[in-house]
Amino acid sequence: MSPMNISPPAAPERAHLRLGFVALSDAAPLIVAQRLNLGARHGLTLELSRQPSWAAVRDKLLSGELDAAHALYGLVCGLQLGIGGPQADMAALMVLNRNGQAITLSRGLADAYRETASVRAAFATLGRKPLLAQTFPTGTHAMWLNAWLASHGIDPLRDVRSVVIPPPEMVAALAGGELDGFCAGEPWHAVAEACGAGRTVAVTSEIWPDHPEKVLATRRDFVALYPATARALVRTLVDACAWLDSAAHRREAADWLASPDALGVPARLIAPRLLGDYGAGPFATPPLPIRFHDGGTVNRPDPREGRWFLSQYRRWGMLDGSHDDAGIAAAIAQTALYDAAVAEGGAAGPSRV
Repeated sequence: MSPMNISPPAAPERAHLRLGFVALSDAAPLIVAQRLNLGARHGLTLELSRQPSWAAVRDKLLSGELDAAHALYGLVCGLQLGIGGPQADMAALMVLNRNGQAITLSRGLADAYRETASVRAAFATLGRKPLLAQTFPTGTHAMWLNAWLASHGIDPLRDVRSVVIPPPEMVAALAGGELDGFCAGEPWHAVAEACGAGRTVAVTSEIWPDHPEKVLATRRDFVALYPATARALVRTLVDACAWLDSAAHRREAADWLASPDALGVPARLIAPRLLGDYGAGPFATPPLPIRFHDGGTVNRPDPREGRWFLSQYRRWGMLDGSHDDAGIAAAIAQTALYDAAVAEGGAAGPSRV
């Protein structure tokens, strides 16, 4: 079809949207979209609302207090199944990032792991079951932690104790001796290393290279009521992700993320890992950098990836019965809407430096 015959995108039904995020480096697309006013070319203004935990994101998405949010892929899948919260029909409009999560252990455990090359031997030095934190019962970090432990011959349901803690609270808990380790996003692993509370011992790209991590989440009834708005929001956030492909832009974004209303962490602790520099560590394979766009290969929601989370719920006894996993994953991943949104306007990716 000739470009002359392509109709312009429909005007969004809603011009002002309230988006939630948790204080993590991979909230960068939302921060960038607001700072650069990227919604303007798509007819949107964005109001960002930092949330203290993933449970708060869940509750405010369900109540309608948030229109959409930076959210764990596993949170969306869990709500769809009624695990970790009330059942609700949910939608993942796009993938916001891939990679970029990690596992940190206390200094003593990390040293023991480096010396013995055995997670089991390191844990044995405690004389008790280790207490490890993740961020949401069905979330990505719970699944990464379980998979990593299992890969080292440790049963995550019997050999360790697990608790849920919001990401910004993890470093203080580790420093205070309340935890032995945690799995979460950055910059909290960098912060733990900087204050001497712990050391990063694994990254999630070792578990699943280029795994989907955060998604742009909303309720499915929002998509049904405001389809043009949902497409405009996708175009806006794809533009932001494209802008983050530049290393120079990531350095600039680190300054914005450092602000008190975003992460409230010094940019010097945010920037290195946002740029892919994890330093030396006992990594099974070199860490893959966090990816936000990479020419569009990051952002398209794929139901096959969503099915992985459902398979993990089955693996760890959270889901049983005759659920149609393929159908559930396909309903969550708004692939057709994403394709339509990009076809309508694409990701111009501002070239501001």
